[in-house]
Amino acid sequence: MARAVTADRAGPRDTCCMTTTSYETEQLWRRYQPFFPEGMRCTPATTPREDWWRWRGLDVHLDRVDVPTSPVTVIVLHGAGAYGRVMAPAAVLAQRYGYATVAPDLPGYGLTTVPWRDMTYPLWVDCVVDLIAAERARSAKPIVLFGVSLGGLLAYQVAARAPAGSIVGLVATTLADPREREVRRGFARLPFLGTGGLWLLEKLARLTDGLPLPMAYMSKMGNISNRPELSRLVKSDRLGGGSWVPARFLRTLMSTPPDIEPEAFDRCPVLLAHPGVDRMTDIAVSRRFFERLAAPKRMVVLDGASHMPTEHPGVDQLEAAVVEFMKPISIAAEVATRSATAANVSRS
Repeated sequence: MARAVTADRAGPRDTCCMTTTSYETEQLWRRYQPFFPEGMRCTPATTPREDWWRWRGLDVHLDRVDVPTSPVTVIVLHGAGAYGRVMAPAAVLAQRYGYATVAPDLPGYGLTTVPWRDMTYPLWVDCVVDLIAAERARSAKPIVLFGVSLGGLLAYQVAARAPAGSIVGLVATTLADPREREVRRGFARLPFLGTGGLWLLEKLARLTDGLPLPMAYMSKMGNISNRPELSRLVKSDRLGGGSWVPARFLRTLMSTPPDIEPEAFDRCPVLLAHPGVDRMTDIAVSRRFFERLAAPKRMVVLDGASHMPTEHPGVDQLEAAVVEFMKPISIAAEVATRSATAANVSRS
């Protein structure tokens, strides 16, 4: 049975804020590498640098790829079946095109532990919003959010809450509103979560919020990839898809509204790159969310790709779409930087 990665329910190794843990010692992520296209795998030259960010008494693990000439910082967000190091293929590709990346292990996943009583979905939103502020203070570069799976919804909710102008682009592989019954039914392995389950969790929150739930069996984690061996790896990974979460996390995930509903969202352009053979999130629910968006937007379907897109030609289409999406954003960021530099020089 997988163990929880939250501090209050964990074993001796899982002391909150233990910064001695590293992906040099926790090496299960290496088993993912053969499933990624060769050009997206970690090598000694492309493996992200590990960093820690102190936040609300937690040590949040960050994977960084520094590119000093990058016009933007790309923050890569995982979902409920992964963690920052599993998102390394996105960082490898971004580095190839000259972009800096930061990939957090969100609280309760990867190497970021959190007290059991504190783990909620809004904590994830707060964490990323504050990470954006920290990264902006570090380099002043605008932020592009790249969310995979549940990370797509998270990216949207963060963009809706972050200060206007700080986010200049949003890329997601799925965009689904879990407040919709159809979305919950598609996500949940147990039918009651998609129907009356949320109502019960809300009404009995004082009794049920602390219950430990295995993500691999509460969700359709077996459908995260159309490669059975990759799905099995995700389900067994105690740092990601094999983790246990409190019922509070699922309850708040399914009920937290965004600060801005899609019909009023015009903060930044949006690229939805939805896998074409996704057996975990129906493309129809992502399309419905996408069509509600008021922002400039584009949707592409990744041929042959599953929910965790690793297959050709879909993964190649994802790369091409993101590169094209980033071009005008990069140009605008570079122009803004040059203008700010010139203004500073003239004032001095």
